[in-house]
Amino acid sequence: MLPPIPIPSDYGISPDSGFLPSEAPLEHLPDPYYSKWEWIAGNIQPLLLSRRMRQAVDGMPMLSASYLHTEPEWRRAYSILGFILHSYVWGGPKPAERIPPQLTVPLLEVCEHLELPPVATYAGLVLWNFKPIFPDEPVDDLENLSCLNTMTGSLDEQWFYLVSIAIEARGGPAISLVLQAIAAARAGNSLVVMECLQALAEMLDAIGVLLERMYEHCDPYVFYHRIRPYLAGSKNMADAGLPDGLLYDDGHNPEHRQYGGGSNAQSSLIQFFDIALGIEHRPTGETQSKGATPEKEGIAAGPRHGFIQEMRSYMPGPHRRFLEHISAVANIREYVEARRSDKALCIAYDACLSMLRAMRDKHIQIVSRYIIIQSHNARGRAARSSSPRRPSATTLNLATARHGEKPDNKKLRGTGGTALIPFLKQARDETGEPAIDVWARRLLTTGPTETSFAPLSKVGEHPDGHLEVVGLSGTWAADDSEGGICHW
Repeated sequence: MLPPIPIPSDYGISPDSGFLPSEAPLEHLPDPYYSKWEWIAGNIQPLLLSRRMRQAVDGMPMLSASYLHTEPEWRRAYSILGFILHSYVWGGPKPAERIPPQLTVPLLEVCEHLELPPVATYAGLVLWNFKPIFPDEPVDDLENLSCLNTMTGSLDEQWFYLVSIAIEARGGPAISLVLQAIAAARAGNSLVVMECLQALAEMLDAIGVLLERMYEHCDPYVFYHRIRPYLAGSKNMADAGLPDGLLYDDGHNPEHRQYGGGSNAQSSLIQFFDIALGIEHRPTGETQSKGATPEKEGIAAGPRHGFIQEMRSYMPGPHRRFLEHISAVANIREYVEARRSDKALCIAYDACLSMLRAMRDKHIQIVSRYIIIQSHNARGRAARSSSPRRPSATTLNLATARHGEKPDNKKLRGTGGTALIPFLKQARDETGEPAIDVWARRLLTTGPTETSFAPLSKVGEHPDGHLEVVGLSGTWAADDSEGGICHW
C-alpha cells in the first residue's frame, strides 16, 4: 500500500507562502521579560561600532525560555538570539570562542523546541526575519519587504535576505502543484501532471528572475568584507581563529561544538524541487553510475550527498520531516520516464529541469562575483601593500584570514564550511541528468546555459570542467576558491 500524500499544514507549511510562516513574524517578543534581548537585538549596529557588544551580552541577565508560549514567539527568540550570537562571536578584533551561559542556556532551550542547531541558520536569518511594508500587498514583491533585524544595518544585508524571502514566497505555491501532480500520477492522469509541470516551470523561471535582482542593492565588496564575516559558522574555521569551534558554556558542562553558518542550502524549498523532480545529487567528484534509476514511489530515498543531507539538520524539524515524506511519495520522474511517447508531458518535465538548471547557473555567476572575485582582489591588495595595517584596524574573520598568504586551492572556506564552486557546478550538471528527451539531456548536461543579465567579462567552462574568468582581476580559475555566499 502506498504511503499517503503529505498534507502541508501537518508540517506547519502554508499552501500560499510555503515554508514561510503564513502570518508575518513577530517584530518584538510581547513579554517585557525579554526586553533585554530585544534591546540588544535592536542595538546591534551601535554595539558593534563601539565594540561593546560583548560587554552588553556578558551583562545580560539569565533569562528562561519558559515565558515563550506560541510558535511565533519561539521563532522570534531563535532569530534574535542567533543575530546576537554571531555579533558576539565576530564583533571584535578576534572571534570570541566562549559563549557565556546567559546566551548559551536560553539559546539551547529554544533550539531544542524548534529542533534547530544553536547557530544563525537560514530559518532565523530569512524565514522568520521579515515583515511586509504594506500588509495587504504580496510578500513575493521585493518592493514590499523589509527585514526585522540585521547585523550591519546596511541596505546590502537587508537585500541579501530579502531576495531569498521573495524567492520563498514566489515558490510557495509550487508545493501544492507538486502534490497535485503526484496525486495525478497515481491516478494515471497525464494531462494534469503535464499542466502542473508547465506551471512549475513558469514558477522556477520567475524564481530565477528574482535571484538576478541580487545585484540591485547588494554590493559584492560590501557583502564580502562587511556582511559575510558575520554569517560564518564555527565549522572548519581554524584559520579564522576557531580551531575547536565555539565553547557553549551552560555553566555546568561547557562543550565545544562546530556548526556551519547560514546557508541557502538550508532552504527546504530548493531541496523540495530536487526531490519532486527526482534529481539525484552525488558526493562532489562522484560521477553518475550507468543504469542508475530513481527511487520507487513508497520507498524513501537514502542520503545521496552528505552535505545536502547535513543541511537538513539546519532546517526546522517539521520542514525536515516534510522533505522526508515527499521523498517517500515522489513519483513524477518515474511516471514521465514510463511515458516517453507523450511528447507534451516530456517537454513539460524537461522544461522544469531547464529552469532549475538555469537558476543554478545564475547562482554560480553570483558566487563568482560576490566571493571569488572579491577574494582574488583582496589577495591582490594585500600583496601590493608594502606596509602592514595598523593592529587596531585588523580584524580576524572569514574575509581576512588568508589575504596575506599565498592562495591555497583547497583551504578557503565559506559561511557553510564547505567547498562551494565544485559542489555548485556538479549540482547544476546533475539537474539536467534526468532529462527525458535525448537532445534536451545533451543540452542540459554540457556547459552553462545563457543568462539574461550582464555576465562577467568572460566566463568559460573548459572541457575538463574548470571555470575560468577573464577580466576584472586578470585570468584565474574558479576552482581555486571555496566557500561562499550560499549553497543551493
